Amino acid sequence: MPDKIAIVGSGLIGQFWAMIFASGDFQVGIYDIDEGQVSRALGLIREKLQRYEQRGCLRGSTSAAQQAELITGYTDLAKCLEGACYLQECVPESVELKTKVFQQLDSLISDSMVAASSSSCLGPSQFAGGMKHKDRVVVAHPVNPPYFLTLVEIVPSKWTSADVVARTRAIMEKVGQAPVTLSKEVPGFALNRIQYAVINECWAMLQEGILSPEDIEKVMKNGLGPRYAFIGPLETMHLNADGIVDYCKRYADGAFRVGKTMASPPVQYDTETAEKVQKAFQSSIPVEKLGERRQWRDDQLAALANLKRQNDAKDSAKQ
Repeated sequence: MPDKIAIVGSGLIGQFWAMIFASGDFQVGIYDIDEGQVSRALGLIREKLQRYEQRGCLRGSTSAAQQAELITGYTDLAKCLEGACYLQECVPESVELKTKVFQQLDSLISDSMVAASSSSCLGPSQFAGGMKHKDRVVVAHPVNPPYFLTLVEIVPSKWTSADVVARTRAIMEKVGQAPVTLSKEVPGFALNRIQYAVINECWAMLQEGILSPEDIEKVMKNGLGPRYAFIGPLETMHLNADGIVDYCKRYADGAFRVGKTMASPPVQYDTETAEKVQKAFQSSIPVEKLGERRQWRDDQLAALANLKRQNDAKDSAKQ
């Protein structure tokens, strides 16, 4: 019998987590308070697994049908957690709600269980401080859609056991995610801090009329985005000179001078600029067709994920 994973919350992120863990041959229990919601979630999971199998982007070594069989729905929280070595909380991003949920979970968490939250901004100390088992709580923040964007940010509180952090990272690696571990809680974690820095400067250029919304998108789609799909900013520096030390000798002063002219975050995301951007998108991506565009995005990310897996396999074969 494979180890069991419990998922609390059967929305989109909970569904993706269920699929990811099932691809790693875990038994998965997915909980929600409403029986109809659980049934809908299981149906959507089966549909997605079948679609991914047909498109050649199904993860794991077993079929879509076999993976779906590993996932069971629950409306009884205790039964969902029974026998689980790890739980992944996936409720909406609210301090009050997460605090309430983890208080309910506290009496069901064993001394050997990992209790991870999918929180995107809230650190574990903000909702788990009053728990008996607060040492078992950690954030494991995925990137949407996590089935194709494999990064997971592991964020401990000052109370989190080192064993919990290590086990969370090991489970994420086992199911094919790419975990990074922060040494402490910091607002926004890592990805959002970097993302907000990019958005802040884009917003400032929009406010000053330096670039149009369409051209800002081109900067990322045709410039930084393709580059960063395969290497990060530090390796970019390393490759764009004779090593990163040489890069700093050549470009550090110029980068510092540019940096002094940039917007000092936080930039206020004002309604006037937001309306200007939405107007620019209205002909190509109207609000009423965002669902279609999200599906297109996921398809592109699936193709990219497949390409990167093929490249990784080739690199491993050369070693």
